[in-house]
Amino acid sequence: MKKWVSLVMLVASVVGLAACGSSEKTTESAADKKTVVVGLDDTFVPMGFKDDDGTIVGFDVDLANAVFALTDTKVKFQPIDWSMKETELANGTIDMIWNGYTMNDERKKKVTFSDSYMKNTQVLVTKKSSGITTVDGMKGKILGAQEGSSGYNVFTKQADVLKDIVQDEDATLYASFNEAFIDLEHGRIDGLLVDNVYAGYYLKQAGTLSDYNIIETPYTQESFAVGVRKGDDKLAEKINEGLKTLKENGKYDEIVEKWFGDEATSK
Repeated sequence: MKKWVSLVMLVASVVGLAACGSSEKTTESAADKKTVVVGLDDTFVPMGFKDDDGTIVGFDVDLANAVFALTDTKVKFQPIDWSMKETELANGTIDMIWNGYTMNDERKKKVTFSDSYMKNTQVLVTKKSSGITTVDGMKGKILGAQEGSSGYNVFTKQADVLKDIVQDEDATLYASFNEAFIDLEHGRIDGLLVDNVYAGYYLKQAGTLSDYNIIETPYTQESFAVGVRKGDDKLAEKINEGLKTLKENGKYDEIVEKWFGDEATSK
């Protein structure tokens, strides 16, 4: 009996210590780290993606590097499954989500957001050969969207815009917009709901912009922001201070010009 009681007490002590360690981990701010980890979808042009050499580049990559360079903090960019981004953040696999991440009420329940640094809209992309030039033209047609994207979120929340009229009243979901554009090109879907910043850049780089319609939708304009672990206000404030400094010293505008030219929606 004494051995049994001792064993129970030992197990309880170990569990207690583990719980304390877990608590300490969740309350530690990533702002104090020498190297922070950014989670991103590495196919999301031009925000964060792999170039021909396999190097992760993009607007958000340059912006994150510039923000943390102000405090001599290194940045590691970690490709993740975009549909699992908040889970990766909560588990501590990454320290922030910085990749054209739209701020909305649903996500505010899961993460703490920085200030907004760019505006964005959701657009419908169709092939000109399809004859679909309006949102209403998608009636009975097949729509594509990225799984876990803000586009798919508004698609389900504002059902009267597209959900109620497309085939099966749902969208074909893709892990990345790259895959979705391939299916759109080959006629496996009739339209793609996608971020405006992605659509314009992707089609221009592919040299096929003239073959597609980029159609405005009634969805509300979005704001991109950085998502950090819920309650990590210290890291959010560090990012906010960095963004403010970059806007004041002109570095922010340099990065905008590099990736978007005169068509930026960031102001």
